Amino acid sequence: MSSDQLNSLIETNNPRRVVLKISGECFCPPKERGISMESVAHLANQVAVVARKGVQIAIVMGGGNILRGGQFKAANIGIQESTAHYMGMLATVINGLALQDAIESVGQPTRLMSAFSMDVVAETYIRRRAMRHLEKGRIILLAGGTGSPFVTTDTAAAQRALELSADVLLKATKVDGVYSDDPEKVPNATFYPEIPYGDILKQNLRIMDKESIAKCAEHNMPIMIFNFRREGNLERALMGERVGTIIS
Repeated sequence: MSSDQLNSLIETNNPRRVVLKISGECFCPPKERGISMESVAHLANQVAVVARKGVQIAIVMGGGNILRGGQFKAANIGIQESTAHYMGMLATVINGLALQDAIESVGQPTRLMSAFSMDVVAETYIRRRAMRHLEKGRIILLAGGTGSPFVTTDTAAAQRALELSADVLLKATKVDGVYSDDPEKVPNATFYPEIPYGDILKQNLRIMDKESIAKCAEHNMPIMIFNFRREGNLERALMGERVGTIIS
């Protein structure tokens, strides 16, 4: 997809359907862990405002604010890596429950859907049902990754964006977009306002995992990377404004 095609896609806004990937960091203040309801409420308000304008929103959540599967592998304490990944998937459901109540408290309907069966707290993800929820104006919260270990939530977000025929995959991060190096460690790293999928892979830029980039490249799914901590960026990105970096 060319830059001109992407600009045309963003400007049409009729109606937009987006998949938003948020990390566990969105659920708590910087350098903290757990769930801060102040952070969740702020996120919920921004998403609800845009949904009321007719944008169809699906959110894929990480769970690193609660637990990261890799921490058990590194600690070598006897928990199998597959088990650790399942534990991480459960953490995304906890985040989803918090975000669901926060969004509904401001009057916007939601559906929490899990990649694995958890009927007491969430619907099992079924593509057609998810599409119907979006068409009815409900924000869908997609927890549990893909339901399989050894698959990141970035890849889950790419998968859902393709399945749900989204216009764009948005990834909310703590940096302004894609850089030639980690800007927190290399202050003079080059910022890329736009970059092809292939360059991400060639330069091994770790803004998303390789599998998610490859999936989007194969199917021409544009990705926008932006800093969710900059006030107004989330709403702007959801509405189709260009913020951060476009990968296309």
